[in-house]
Amino acid sequence: MSICPKNKSSKARRDSRRANWKMKAPNLVKCSKCGELMIPHRVCKACGSYNKKEILSAE
Repeated sequence: MSICPKNKSSKARRDSRRANWKMKAPNLVKCSKCGELMIPHRVCKACGSYNKKEILSAE
């Protein structure tokens, strides 16, 4: 079994395969306690709460 490719892949075929590696903006939701935008299912960086419970002490 050979590791080498049988035929050359063109630049268009190579680049179209790589075209799906896009960065996308993170999904943001409002914190239920302070209303600040945050990533869902994470501790809020502004108030330190998660699911309306204080997890981190506010600095």
